[in-house]
Amino acid sequence: MFYAVLALLVSRQLGTSKHKGAISLFDREFVKTGIFSKQMSIGLHFAFEQRLEADYADLVDSSIDDARECYSYAEDFLSQVTEYLQGS
Repeated sequence: MFYAVLALLVSRQLGTSKHKGAISLFDREFVKTGIFSKQMSIGLHFAFEQRLEADYADLVDSSIDDARECYSYAEDFLSQVTEYLQGS
């Protein structure tokens, strides 16, 4: 999802190397303007939070349900971003 966001940002000649910066720019440029739904932002934020917990929190046990939810968000996210970029 992060690389899909970076592709979107490149299409607007924007960029950042940080996940938080990319998410903020995605929200500002694509969600607040109505190009993508708030649900896409929610999914992106959820996946990022899950990644942070898995990578940096001590003894976090991720559930299969959380993994499935992330996968579902990612699948939809990538589909919509691909469709948008192909139409640009």
